[in-house]
Amino acid sequence: MLSKLKRMFTGSDSESSGEEYLEIDLNQVERDNKVLVKLFVLKQYEEVNEILNVLREGYTIAIVDIKVLRQKDPIELKRAVSKIKKTADALEGNIAGFGENIIIITPSFAKIHKEAPKVVKEEMKRSRFD
Repeated sequence: MLSKLKRMFTGSDSESSGEEYLEIDLNQVERDNKVLVKLFVLKQYEEVNEILNVLREGYTIAIVDIKVLRQKDPIELKRAVSKIKKTADALEGNIAGFGENIIIITPSFAKIHKEAPKVVKEEMKRSRFD
């Protein structure tokens, strides 16, 4: 059947005319080799899916502001962060909090240095005793 179609379109009776064909996937998005750092503001739990989809692509470092959801619904925030953490773990990525309102999620090729600088540690100690 395939050979009949080939002969019909090429007008050739021979099965192999010596030409090679390359199949092109037109739905494939051309990827730049650069890493994208994308900012998100998490206002409601449903917005987690957008973050997860970007992370699954594997080329994005997500910086998420969770302040709005923290003030609005702490239980939903906990669910959202848990879901993000599970996905980051499954993708062998990293997740870390920065302050009270920011979380950073990286793909597997990037690692977050989680040790706070001495200056920040000293400021945190002073603020606890003030």
